[in-house]
Amino acid sequence: MKSLWKTFKQGIIYENPLLMLMIGLCSALAVTSNVANGLGMGLAMTFVLLFSEIVISLFRKVIPNSVRIPIFIIIIAAFTTMVDLVMKAYFPDLSKSMGVFIPLIVVNCIIMGRVEAFASKQKVMPAIFDSLGMGLGYTWVMIAISAVRELLGNGSLAGIPLMPASYKPILFFILPPGGFLVFGLFISFNIWLKGKMDKTAKERA
Repeated sequence: MKSLWKTFKQGIIYENPLLMLMIGLCSALAVTSNVANGLGMGLAMTFVLLFSEIVISLFRKVIPNSVRIPIFIIIIAAFTTMVDLVMKAYFPDLSKSMGVFIPLIVVNCIIMGRVEAFASKQKVMPAIFDSLGMGLGYTWVMIAISAVRELLGNGSLAGIPLMPASYKPILFFILPPGGFLVFGLFISFNIWLKGKMDKTAKERA
């Protein structure tokens, strides 16, 4: 159980896909202008990653090595299509605001990287913990960046006005340069936090 918890924890901080591995950045910077988009993309990614890793882990021994990448893509595409259709049916506004980035989950480096590096070589339980850790690690960063950008750029959070009427929204934070700035600050914070945790772990050892 300790090894499973370690696998889960890696994706949250130590190997966070956005802040440490720095993969899947295009969608992260494109849709994080408001909290609803950040949450929606995070949950969609987590769903696709979880079930893709489960299926690929289950069938890892029967998938021919020579055609593993096309098979991985087909599996990921199937779950991405499910997410896309559900969002269009039940959350049309959210689906429309995120546009092409939901279908593009198929080729997201985070999912392809994890199924290739982890799920295709591990049993189902480690794969589940890996996907949940990576998915939640991705999601919390998406929500946090979205919250900062929306609050400073629109004066609201999840569409709810929070700033006083006198507040003048800073358009910079809604634009791509603002996204890069906030993202860079989060990377710095995560590196600092990782350093503190490593230091605490050494002191306890």
